[in-house]
Order: sequence, then C-alpha cells, then structure tokens
Amino acid sequence: MNKKWVSSVLTIGSVALSSYYYGAYGERQKLLANGCLESKQQSELLHKHISKPAFPLFATVSAAELAEITEVNLTATPLRISQIMKYGFPSLDNVRSYSDFVLSYDRRNRVPNWVFEHLTPSSVAKNEEVDRAKCDFKADESIHPYFRSQNSDYFRSGFDRGHMAAAGNHRLHQKHCEDTFFLTNMAPQVGQGFNRDAWNRLEMYVRKLTKVYPNVYVCTGPLYLPHREDDGKSYIKYQVIGTNNVAVPTHFYKVIVAESTDGQLEMEAYIMPNQVISDDTPLQIFQVPPESIERAAGLLFFDKVNKTHLVKINGKKV
Repeated sequence: MNKKWVSSVLTIGSVALSSYYYGAYGERQKLLANGCLESKQQSELLHKHISKPAFPLFATVSAAELAEITEVNLTATPLRISQIMKYGFPSLDNVRSYSDFVLSYDRRNRVPNWVFEHLTPSSVAKNEEVDRAKCDFKADESIHPYFRSQNSDYFRSGFDRGHMAAAGNHRLHQKHCEDTFFLTNMAPQVGQGFNRDAWNRLEMYVRKLTKVYPNVYVCTGPLYLPHREDDGKSYIKYQVIGTNNVAVPTHFYKVIVAESTDGQLEMEAYIMPNQVISDDTPLQIFQVPPESIERAAGLLFFDKVNKTHLVKINGKKV
C-alpha cells in the first residue's frame, strides 16, 4: 500500500511540474512571438526563468506603459496602479492602493511612509460633480485596530489632518476625492501658516505643472530630522498626539517628476519644516537634492527613471 501511495504522489508531482514548465514555456514563447517585449525585456525574462525555473511567470509587479484612461476607475485596478507607479516603488512596506493613489503605511507612527500620485490635466481640472465639502475624514477600517489612527487623535491636538495626496489632485470622480480623506493619507500638520498656506502653495504649484506637462508624478511623505541641542548632540524628537500616539513629523517632503510629451523628464524635490512659514517665502528656498530626502527617509524615489531622459533637477540642467 505504501509503495502504491508513494508512486501515486510521484506521478502527480511529475505531472504538475511538467504542466508548470510547459505552461511557463508556452507563455514565454507567446510573448516573444507576439513581439510584446523589447529585446532587453526578453533577455531579462528569459534570464529570470533560466536562473529561477520554478519562479512564476507573472509573480513580480512591473510598471506598465501608460495607456490612455478611457473610463474612470472607482477601485484600485492593476492598470491604474501600474500607471501611478510607472517609475518604481520607494519601498514595499505595507503598501496600500486606493482608487487614484498608492501609499505605504507606517503602522508604528500611524502616518504614511510615502504617498504616490499620477496627475494629469484632466485629474486636476475643476469638476462640478466633485465636491470636497461632501467628504468626511475617516479611519481606514482595513488597518488593524492596533495601528489605526482615529479622528479623536487629532481632536483639540492643535494640528490639522494634513493630506499627503491632496484632495484637489483627484477630481475625476467624487470617489477619488473621498479616498484622500482616509486617515492613512494624513499626518499632523501645523494649520495656520503651514497646511493652509505654505504647504497649500506647494500643492497648487504641483497642479499647475499639468498645464505644461501631460504627466506629473508626485511622491509625498513625512520626515523626522535630527536637531542639534545645547549640549552639542543631535537628537530626533517629535511630538505624538492622541491615545494612539500619532507621530507629528518635523518636516515633510515632495519629490516630483514631470514628463513631457516627448518623454523628457524634469525632477524637483522639496523639504518643508512643519511650522509656520511666512507667506513671502519663495518655494525655491525649500528645494533640496533628491538624494538628501532618500537618505533621510530611507527610501529610493523614481529608481526606474531612465537617467538619459532626465534633463533637469530643481531647474538646473543635468
């Protein structure tokens, strides 16, 4: 009986393994025959399956080429995610996809690590059917209760619930705007003088870029930067609010890539302190080398950008 059982298991296993290899081989040949892949992609695909023969053909997430959006998505479709993340993920920690943006959630600090958006002229255009006033701040119930922030954490804290993906960037549909009000997209920001003023000016500037560029990619998030104190030592200190100890970032960043119609790219990077900023302070004061944000945040931005297409960084030719 044992010999028959072992024989049956071996037979089933060999059939399954043969089917997998045949299926994987067939899929690869079909892709190659149809000319769906460029030569470099072909070689990478073949190398992957030669070096890792049991690795599923479509196990990795790769950014697809931008396709024209013919209808408004109300959920996080694979196509829309691939459009937003065309130039790579800064990290893969607790990534969550919403109808029109993608974020990585910091469960310890109860704020995002980063939030990624893809803006177009149509996504930021005024839409009479989209009303921000109908949106409510709400906890994301898909987050485990241990790591979730609540509206009560912000109540009488002295801080605004500051959008990382701005509501004004998502006007194609009411659902897109509503999704930006999940608290997973928020971080505590100084209200008057920052969130409602200097930070808002930066958000408006980003939207205006769509008047020149058909595609604008934005990554936004919090920073916790060191401060040198009287004893000559540097410390990273930040306040927490509410019963869930939501972290109050010391600074915020935005990294922007604007893509022209001919595929040329321009990058800008900003760090702004989470404090009152004078209205007459020009935004250019806050421009920094992109790598300084990467080092501080522990993230890599736009790592899939073809560097030969990057023509300017912070307005200066590369």
